[in-house]
Amino acid sequence: MDPITAATHPDPYPYYASLRAQGGLTFDPRLKLWIASSAEAVCAVLRHADCHVRPAHEPVPKAIADGPAGRVFGRLMRMTEGERQHCPRSAIAPGLQDIGPQQVEALVRTGVITDGGADLHSRQFIGPASVVAALLGFSPTQSRLVSELTGDFVACLSPLSRAAQLDAAHRATERLETLLRERIEAPDSPLLTRICQGMATDPDSLVANLIGLLSQTYEATAGLIGNACLVLIRDPTLRRAIMADPRQISPLLAEVQRFDPGVQNTRRFVAAPCEILGTTLNSGDVILVLLASANRDPLLNPQPDDFLLDRPNRRSFSFGTGRHACPGQTLALGIAQPTLALILEREPRWDSLTWSYRPSVNGRIPTFSSQAS
Repeated sequence: MDPITAATHPDPYPYYASLRAQGGLTFDPRLKLWIASSAEAVCAVLRHADCHVRPAHEPVPKAIADGPAGRVFGRLMRMTEGERQHCPRSAIAPGLQDIGPQQVEALVRTGVITDGGADLHSRQFIGPASVVAALLGFSPTQSRLVSELTGDFVACLSPLSRAAQLDAAHRATERLETLLRERIEAPDSPLLTRICQGMATDPDSLVANLIGLLSQTYEATAGLIGNACLVLIRDPTLRRAIMADPRQISPLLAEVQRFDPGVQNTRRFVAAPCEILGTTLNSGDVILVLLASANRDPLLNPQPDDFLLDRPNRRSFSFGTGRHACPGQTLALGIAQPTLALILEREPRWDSLTWSYRPSVNGRIPTFSSQAS
């Protein structure tokens, strides 16, 4: 195992503990990466002004740079710095905070996914982005289409994607751009209207970051729902307790995103010589930031390897921290809560489920067998 393959290992957490024991910020000569594994190191890297989300020489991955997906990637607030990151964030984040949980639950439960497509896979992958699309004013049918296209787009974010997947991502990007531009021309949802007001002078960045919002929802929420299901599969006693008292779903999800997060790591690229925790880093250095390891640091969360619904002062890096912290954390948890409730109500045959993790260098997203419905 290494810090990259750990993301999809059945149990990477003892390995992460061994990395923390070697020091919070260490260099891996084989991978030619710095590894931030402790809570202190992860926080310091994520908050450091000289640790950027993309390398200066390659702002857009070469594999997609010449196509529509690369055009969108280059404008994503999560992949840029400075004003190009701050402006879309300041337009999108406030609108997300205004979305009420009752509105989200109503969309999850009423028509965003038809009964014919309401199996576990659809709930986990298609449903979350469909909810966001509905919040942007799309009809139920259009929302499902937008979510499916978003699923094709996210393939461009993985270095493991094959040529056919990248081609599909480019085609999906073009269709998403068209659908979103049509929505923007006549915004009829409070969320989209507010976002448009904040980015009226930059329509290309607006469209790109709406695609970014959909894609982050697609992956982050699928990981959260899937890993919550794994916890319930592995602990039938806890599952019965949650089914008896659905109010416990919210603390369950809060602990899942700390205990076994869908995003295991991220990267930062050193833009200028700097010092972090007494270690000198040079321009061009790459840091693998182990968010999941930091979540299990006992200095951040006592008894880190215990799954505790009532964990006091729960702390987590799963949604980031600092200037690139995910603005959609509350929305992701808000979508996952009624979605998991619906999954429990359908009572899948938990004991007969099989699963595997999607191939990834940073994500931990389980996919389940068709027997899950």
